Amino acid sequence: MVIDIAISVILFLMSIAVLVTIHVCLAWRASERGGFDIDTTTVVVERSGSRRPNMSLDDIRKLPSFDYQVEEETGKVIPMDCAVCLENFKLGEICRLLPNCSHSFHAACIDSWLSKTAVCPVCRTNANLANIGEQSTNPSEVGVELV
Repeated sequence: MVIDIAISVILFLMSIAVLVTIHVCLAWRASERGGFDIDTTTVVVERSGSRRPNMSLDDIRKLPSFDYQVEEETGKVIPMDCAVCLENFKLGEICRLLPNCSHSFHAACIDSWLSKTAVCPVCRTNANLANIGEQSTNPSEVGVELV
């Protein structure tokens, strides 16, 4: 019984040594090919051609904004969240509507988001007003009251 345990422990340690050796060999080969820099602790992978451009502050300010109004359905208050900060909308807060997909967010949250990437954080639809095409830009048609 003791011999069986000793053999199991030895085999376990040998398998760990083999895995560590394989890992070191693969890392060395990748660094020799220039696949990554071993000295860095953060690896950033960018997909070529998939990054969407950001929006200018002027374009962001052209997006419709509105004061949040609590919607009541059958006597119940339905809380809505901002998908950027994950906080509930509160009565009277300034929100912004993305006309291409009709998603709403806190104005400050979505402004910050769009200054980095011009896509909706919920559905990834392009948020640029120039890409609306045939869609309506009339906010009253999507049920919001503009400021």
